[in-house]
Amino acid sequence: MSTSRIVTLGVGLWAALPAPLLAQDEHGVTPVFSVNLGTTVWTTVVFLLLLGILWKFAWNPILGLVEARETGIQNALDEAARERDEARKLLEEHRQQMAEARRQAQALVAEGREAGERLRQEIEEKARAESQAMLERARQAIEREKEQALDALRRESVDLAIAAAGRLIQERLDSEKDRDLVRAYLEQLGTQGEGAQA
Repeated sequence: MSTSRIVTLGVGLWAALPAPLLAQDEHGVTPVFSVNLGTTVWTTVVFLLLLGILWKFAWNPILGLVEARETGIQNALDEAARERDEARKLLEEHRQQMAEARRQAQALVAEGREAGERLRQEIEEKARAESQAMLERARQAIEREKEQALDALRRESVDLAIAAAGRLIQERLDSEKDRDLVRAYLEQLGTQGEGAQA
């Protein structure tokens, strides 16, 4: 409230107060509270002097305290608003950092999965290639063993045929029947060798 309003209100109250006290009732009797004009004047003078003294010496310090209090409250409100804004900014930064950390973690997990999948595929391909190479080496070894066995069988068959032929030749070289027997034996050995190769 401004000072002029306070003064106007005080003077208005002072002026209105004596009117009810001075009024007489219908029988002409003054009320219990009678007003003495001299006392009223002196009361008014003392009141105005006291008001002037308070105005001169107390009003400015009181207003200063009120204004200081108002300034302190406003500063506290401003500081609270600043801190609230700063807290909101920090919270938003924290949320962004958490979202970024979550995104990076998901990227690392995805990258790890991809690397694991690539490694698994490489290991599978390497194992497949090694097993194919082992199978091929085993086939080649089996083929060599088979060829060696067939060669040994042929040599043995030839040796047996030569031995049988030699024996037959020694015993009966002129018999036509014996010659047919040797030919049949040799043909039989030849067909056995071809059957073993197939």
